[in-house]
Amino acid sequence: MESRRPPEEADGARRPAAECARLFLALDPIDSARTALAVWRDRALAGQAGLRLVPAQSLHVTLVFLGHRPEAEIEPIARSLDAVAGLFAPLLWPVGIDALPRRRPRLLALDLDDPEGRAAAVQAAASGALEARELHAPERRPFRPHVTLARARGRRRGEPSPALPPETERPEGPLCFEHVTLYRSHLAPDGARYEPLARHRLRW
Repeated sequence: MESRRPPEEADGARRPAAECARLFLALDPIDSARTALAVWRDRALAGQAGLRLVPAQSLHVTLVFLGHRPEAEIEPIARSLDAVAGLFAPLLWPVGIDALPRRRPRLLALDLDDPEGRAAAVQAAASGALEARELHAPERRPFRPHVTLARARGRRRGEPSPALPPETERPEGPLCFEHVTLYRSHLAPDGARYEPLARHRLRW
């Protein structure tokens, strides 16, 4: 697949009308996994100029990007989280850092392996529930879990894209992701802020 850059990473998108909200569904890691990811990321990307690190509390795996939707749809979208009831929390294994999209990278992400297919099952259930309510059209490209670690700051023409760091140890795995969260993304010059609107805890 040429690029797995999640649409919600496009910080420069135009702001919609006030009655719309920029929404996405995400897998949130347990606190210990999120802390470990942040510590490892800070060490792995230390000294890289031109990068804006994603705040530790914002590290997540995007399941479904919904884009700008009328605020009236927030409640039925939140109800779609019922579709993941009874599913198990994914245990994901770090694979390596990737620069995305490949032709002109704008972010660095940690690829994750989903050997038991738990993350894929959660994504399919959530996406299917949204499609059934005519709130989302599933993407054609296959779901591949990853966590965005850092984004490129605004670059002038000719400046280099984010570079992959030297070979480094991967964070210890597996990493457990125990919540599915509906987020509202608030765009700002210094990066997006994610506001949780609804959350569902997965089974252990």
